Amino acid sequence: MATEDAGIYAREFDVIDRYIQIGVASSKVLRVTFPETPEEGALSEHPVLDRLEAYLTAREEDGFDDVQVALTVPTDQRRVLESVRDVPFGKSIDMDALTRMTSGLSHEDDADLETVRTALRENPAPIFVPDHRIGNAPGATPPDVAERLRSIEGL
Repeated sequence: MATEDAGIYAREFDVIDRYIQIGVASSKVLRVTFPETPEEGALSEHPVLDRLEAYLTAREEDGFDDVQVALTVPTDQRRVLESVRDVPFGKSIDMDALTRMTSGLSHEDDADLETVRTALRENPAPIFVPDHRIGNAPGATPPDVAERLRSIEGL
């Protein structure tokens, strides 16, 4: 993505029965949402949306590892979301495993578990930070979309 791509982009995807809208700035994805209608003025052409289309139609496995995401969240939550990005396409882990693999957190500490839940719920970039790959935990991806993404990945 180039810096000149800054803006709001959205495309409708029949496979999830809604739009995926991305906010991009400084060559990074800032936010991903799943609106029923896109923001006024959103453009439909962006290379990331092309990749999403290939992924959603199961034409191409894509972990989106190279998509830069601006995680403007508190440090402890950012560490959790960076760990989520380490879960590869077609794999799923539970919240306990995610907590264990996140530096500085303990799966036995209630406050740390709440940090993980909060990070997943407030994930600004679902799909690129694939919270749908974390079982038994809340995520920012709408449940029906998460179910479809898991199906695409064979989870």
